Amino acid sequence: MTAETGTKENPWKLKTPPQTSEYEMYKSEKDGKEIIVCTVGKTVLHYEYRCLADLHNMLKEHGDWMELGSTDEQKPAKSGTVEYWGRSEDNPVGGWYGLKKGLRGRFGMYIPPLMEELGLAEVEHNPRNNRMKAK
Repeated sequence: MTAETGTKENPWKLKTPPQTSEYEMYKSEKDGKEIIVCTVGKTVLHYEYRCLADLHNMLKEHGDWMELGSTDEQKPAKSGTVEYWGRSEDNPVGGWYGLKKGLRGRFGMYIPPLMEELGLAEVEHNPRNNRMKAK
């Protein structure tokens, strides 16, 4: 019998798309909202849990590969990328899926590997300019 993954006690152990850094994620709740807790070294980020279904639906509609375009919150995201969509007023939450001000970026770095782990997407693992598409 295996323990449920994606919990604080048994988090998903993931690698960034280029496979250069390890991090952990698990599902939790904050202020009555389901969230994903992402721990990268000593940095802890939070994303809305619904981003998984929302991103999967958007990628299915898109129908092809989409560049990840990961960048920090303080930098503008390249139009047409997963990062851009993850902070766009046109997405289902009308803005950022990241919940911790100052650490809301990097959506395109940390969410795609979780989607791949969950069988929702394919993600490239090149040194740079990775893309993803819905399964």
